[in-house]
Amino acid sequence: MNFPAELKYTKDHEWIRVEGDTATIGITEFAQGELGDIVYVDINTLGQEVAKEAIFGTVEAVKTVSDLFMPVAGTVAEINPLLDSQPELVNSDPYGDGWMVKVTLTDAAEVDGLLSAEEYAGLIGA
Repeated sequence: MNFPAELKYTKDHEWIRVEGDTATIGITEFAQGELGDIVYVDINTLGQEVAKEAIFGTVEAVKTVSDLFMPVAGTVAEINPLLDSQPELVNSDPYGDGWMVKVTLTDAAEVDGLLSAEEYAGLIGA
């Protein structure tokens, strides 16, 4: 299983890539595998400030719907437009074209409290 070392992770199976004061967020390869075939991504928080660990959207798979939790506080600046017509990108490329949102960080120091790739792999027993 792939957990890129340059990313940070949450116990809720989100990943985050920080570039300056912007963070790109998605779900991990493990999470998409557990969910199965993703058929719909519902995120309607564009322009909203979302608190750390608050729900910023949902992912719908064939058999279940799962909430998406914000790893750090921030304002949702962009939602991946590709996911409207190609939600399966979350399955095929979770760390690339399958990203969910880009946020402007409220407090970049919150990222330091997230899991490293090694810690996340240990959490899920990989």
